[in-house]
Amino acid sequence: MVTKKHIEVNILANVKDVPAQIIIAEIAKDLKNNKKVLAPDFAKFVKTGSNREKAPQDKDWWYVRMASILRKVAINDKTTVNSLRTYYGGKKNRGVKPEIFKKAGGKIIRVCLQDLEKLGFVTKSAEKKGRVITPQGQKYLDKIATEILKNPDTYKIVKKEKEASFSKETKSEVVSEKARGKPQKKKESESEN
Repeated sequence: MVTKKHIEVNILANVKDVPAQIIIAEIAKDLKNNKKVLAPDFAKFVKTGSNREKAPQDKDWWYVRMASILRKVAINDKTTVNSLRTYYGGKKNRGVKPEIFKKAGGKIIRVCLQDLEKLGFVTKSAEKKGRVITPQGQKYLDKIATEILKNPDTYKIVKKEKEASFSKETKSEVVSEKARGKPQKKKESESEN
């Protein structure tokens, strides 16, 4: 009888190896529960930018935004508040006038970065231009990414992009067949009559 030996593989992962929505959700949960980060009082009422109509409906939106900012700082070098404002901005609905792009509010991003600095995950760069991830912050993110990759069955993600692209391809094939003048296949019920 052959017995299988359990071999433990050392998986070392970083932020780029894990899908963004999975790692952001795990970081947000960890920041809220284990790191005891507190959302400021104004977080209940504030909009995230002038392009939004309402404040976020999710109760934990502060932790999700903080996790997203931490991930952005880890991926990009020297991330500034202005670049994050542009990233989180969007189109403003101006009624009958054309939409224009508006940046996100800067206070939320600044407070998140200051909280991440207090935790030791982010620091100001030496050139005084932007923030960079610290070794402690990189270690924290790598630990969470490794946990996610070690348990792939627990974290399942539905990819809607493939379904959308598949449906677009099928429609374009039908359109191209009509354009070429090829006869389309008739249904069996139509051919019997």
